Amino acid sequence: MKKIYTVFIGMVITLSLSAQDEWGFDGDTLGSTLDPAFNDTRVANGHSVEVLEKKTLDVRFSHRFGDIATKEAGRTIIGIFNAQDIRIGFDYGITDKLMAGFGRSLGAGPYTELWDGLLKYKLFNQSDKIPFSLAFAESIFITSMKSTYDSSDVTSLQQITSFQEFSHRVSYYSQIILAYNLKNIISVQLSPGLLHRNYVTYEDQNTNFVLGTMIKIKLMKKVSLLAEYHLVMRDQNIINGTEYVNPLAICFEIATHGHVFQINYMNSRGIGEGQFIPYTTSKWLDGKFRLGFTISRHF
Repeated sequence: MKKIYTVFIGMVITLSLSAQDEWGFDGDTLGSTLDPAFNDTRVANGHSVEVLEKKTLDVRFSHRFGDIATKEAGRTIIGIFNAQDIRIGFDYGITDKLMAGFGRSLGAGPYTELWDGLLKYKLFNQSDKIPFSLAFAESIFITSMKSTYDSSDVTSLQQITSFQEFSHRVSYYSQIILAYNLKNIISVQLSPGLLHRNYVTYEDQNTNFVLGTMIKIKLMKKVSLLAEYHLVMRDQNIINGTEYVNPLAICFEIATHGHVFQINYMNSRGIGEGQFIPYTTSKWLDGKFRLGFTISRHF
């Protein structure tokens, strides 16, 4: 099984590398000796500091599979036949500094049928005179799933899907994104953010401060290694008998002129800050991490 998996990943990487001859995020360098800090508008789960160029459309397809290393993983071929979440999204560069986007996710729980919207503004780029890049992003998440019509148990996740009011379906995520590019080899990013959910279970808190940390290491001309960790500030990690953990992801990224292809390994199941930040329960050391991928195509 491990040999088959290795061959599969190798074939994907080889095909992606040969698909295009040009390298890099859509756009030229930043008017200095520095390239963009990241090759995509996302890292693994979270946003990078980058935005799309004006009049550029980005079509994105993301997929998360099931657990890889648990005792039952062999039954689903290391999780490949156990889809956890799927998202299709569209982002557009309104100006060279402002982008907007929306998407639809399957949902990994407790919510399904998730719609998301995005605005991201890049204030300035790192240059010979400015030591870092800075951007702001605002996201909204809305579920259109049917109500469970059961709000009697305030300690159950089913309670937050009773949707007694429309506002109970909505959550928001606001973040400041700072990135530093070290000689086009290593990029580091800090993304402090604030997650607000309008409706949560008993013992949970509506608002969480989150500190995202990301790093990109350029391995080859077209290939980078990325890692991403979100520290979620909670009053307690065990809420109504469920232990929540911080999301951690490792990503191999292959970038060409018009495509970005990512192979991800992560303990989170859901896509989008409204899911992977507050509702991650899987632990890497228990083998509960999963394969995922994202394909981005610019037009």
